[in-house]
Amino acid sequence: MKIRIRHRTTYNYSEPVLFGQHKILIRPREGHDLHIESSLLEINPAHNIHWMRDVNGNSIAKVDFTESAAQLMIYSELILQHYDSNPLDFILEESAVNYPFVNEPDSQPELAPFMHIIYPKDAARLKDWLTQFWKPGDRLETFALLQRVNQHINNTFQYQRRDESGVQTPGETLQKNSGSCRDFATLLLESCRCWGLAARFVSGYMQCEATEAGGASTHAWTEVYLPGAGWKGFDPTSGIMTASQHVTVAVASNPENAAPIAGSFKGPATAFQNIQVDVSVVQIDKPAPSVPMQNQWQLIQKQPVEQVQQMAQQKPATMDMVIHAPR
Repeated sequence: MKIRIRHRTTYNYSEPVLFGQHKILIRPREGHDLHIESSLLEINPAHNIHWMRDVNGNSIAKVDFTESAAQLMIYSELILQHYDSNPLDFILEESAVNYPFVNEPDSQPELAPFMHIIYPKDAARLKDWLTQFWKPGDRLETFALLQRVNQHINNTFQYQRRDESGVQTPGETLQKNSGSCRDFATLLLESCRCWGLAARFVSGYMQCEATEAGGASTHAWTEVYLPGAGWKGFDPTSGIMTASQHVTVAVASNPENAAPIAGSFKGPATAFQNIQVDVSVVQIDKPAPSVPMQNQWQLIQKQPVEQVQQMAQQKPATMDMVIHAPR
């Protein structure tokens, strides 16, 4: 699956301001399931850029600006190949098939940062909300339990795009019964940690009908560590598991550390006017749509008589190949 991602973010100010260092997290994480074929990053105004990897292995562009401006524009264009198409192609360790389970002792130190409760003030309310899915003493299939919560958020909460920075706390999302994709991901992440599961926040992109049209935003979801399967993605905004349509850019134990763009400016507080985000994610190797049988026969009828007669004399397999050539 070949995907093209175009991502433009523009900050507008009423007057020139000085920009502090910005950290940009928009380069996907490469691995056995994803390969970047080409990448372009354009930033205005004038600047110096330095690339690094953080503690989670995310690619970060650290940008230091050398001039003031009334507009900051960051544009990224990527062409990549994604190979992970079957989200259910995994086998859990026997000990983790049912919940609750305990992680192997050797993995506990590495998983500890992803099990820490981020919003302790919301823990009691969140645990009460979670009793509709699991109660102490129950023993349920781990995957079914996670997918049930994942789909429940998608079915019962109202999506609301928010371009401003930060995330809602789980308590705020429960109270409002609405939020953005990063708010839903945070709710699912904290739910998993309340159950003693290791979970991390993921920011990235999603290829779907809405993002193909452009004018979309970045996406966020949750990954849960399942023994035997590793980190598996659950997208509560869509209610599905992540697969080839999801492109991971950054992972973090805390949602606040996975913002696509983070920085500051020096100038009057009233100078900031607005932010514009435009993301498009398009599959560029889609097969040509199949032609309905009625239309296929119409195509054959338009061929020269001699060619149609030749086709009719061929073996059925050859005829089938000719008819379905538009694919």
